[in-house]
Amino acid sequence: GVLGPSAGEAFASLPKATPTDLDNALEAASRGFKAWRATSADRREAVLRKGAALIRERAKDIGAAITREQGKPIKEAIGEVVYCAMLLEFYAGECKRLYGKTLVRPDGQRVEVRHEPVGPVAGFAAWNFPAINVMRKVGGPLAAGCSAIVKPSEETPAGGLGIVQALLDAGVPGDACQVVFGVPDEVSRHLLASPVIRKVTFTGSTAVGKHLAKLAADDLKRTTMELGGHGPVLVFNDTDIDRTLDVMAATKYRNAGQVCVSPTRFLVEEDVFERFRDGFVERAKAVKVGNGFDADTQMGPMASERGPDGLQAKINDAKEKGAKLLAGGSRIGNQGFFHEPTVLSEVPLDAEIMNEEPFGPVALINPMPDEQAMIEEANRLPYGLAAYAWTQDSARRMRIASEVEAGMVAINGAGVSAVDAPFGGVKWSGYGLEDGAEGVAACLVSKTVHESA
Repeated sequence: GVLGPSAGEAFASLPKATPTDLDNALEAASRGFKAWRATSADRREAVLRKGAALIRERAKDIGAAITREQGKPIKEAIGEVVYCAMLLEFYAGECKRLYGKTLVRPDGQRVEVRHEPVGPVAGFAAWNFPAINVMRKVGGPLAAGCSAIVKPSEETPAGGLGIVQALLDAGVPGDACQVVFGVPDEVSRHLLASPVIRKVTFTGSTAVGKHLAKLAADDLKRTTMELGGHGPVLVFNDTDIDRTLDVMAATKYRNAGQVCVSPTRFLVEEDVFERFRDGFVERAKAVKVGNGFDADTQMGPMASERGPDGLQAKINDAKEKGAKLLAGGSRIGNQGFFHEPTVLSEVPLDAEIMNEEPFGPVALINPMPDEQAMIEEANRLPYGLAAYAWTQDSARRMRIASEVEAGMVAINGAGVSAVDAPFGGVKWSGYGLEDGAEGVAACLVSKTVHESA
């Protein structure tokens, strides 16, 4: 059953794929690949653009489905759907930009490097962004000429179904874009065991990503892994503290902190630490938490029971180890999965929350002596997805861009995602890229043709 996070009650149920269903899906993906690959680039582009137009038309309906199943405020949900349309429009244009090249050779010889679709792709999407995670799993493959089988989260199925339905209605063949649901481990093992699937793309936890990478290795399938993070935010004393607070507090509590690029460890220069800390606490206490359909809600519930339960354990562990709880810290009410926007300060490095992704509405704010200590702390963890820095010093900005270990760095801002920019991490945050031209290139293989007269 699918639970609504505001009330914690089931409101929908899903089919569960049997092994026979999955075999049928694999056969269809094989057929769909042959047909879609042979479809002209012009036609593929037109179909994907039509899909994007349908997603825009249906944004309010798909957005409402996301808020109902995942909890985020309706404005955020509709914005997520519009981003899907924008990404699909970008990918549509890439259909005609999959250029190869010809190498320099004497007359009578020719060497051509061509880029071809890798084959059927299996995608596994997380529940935190029910629409965009699915779009990232199917958009790149379809633009490249691949077929795709995607498994959205069983906890948040409707957002992804809305995206795929728009693609099918636009003319993507049913065999080329399929959705399955079931027991996640059974579905992933079955699809990854099949030689039909040539690439696996996954958004989720580092632990599950490592497991899927091992399964993919048995058949040497290509993989894209978009895994966890623990976003550091370096705040220097030369920045506009109020602007930094306005931007970063809003970003912290977006989607109740259930964002892989969520800013989490705020590393603040000592002489502005108290001002920053107090301003953050003030903003955390002002966040309006409520049902995502209420117009003035700024933060909805967490998406499932695991959210507040896991966060409570981490907050208690941090307090026991000496962290100061300055705002929030508790669940809200006894209905649904609501949790207070929370601030912990002076959190010791041995607290679990300083080492494991909290994936919830909690900010950790620590004073730091200088730039070197801040960069060392930013790089201490095995994660490297998004990092943030606020400073007016141009030389320092260059050093941070160079030295911080992350797939994406935002300087004096909070955006790390754009349809034309590659999105992905390093170290335990995974490998491979989505979005941008790189998101399509990830679904291509290169072939070199050496030809003589």
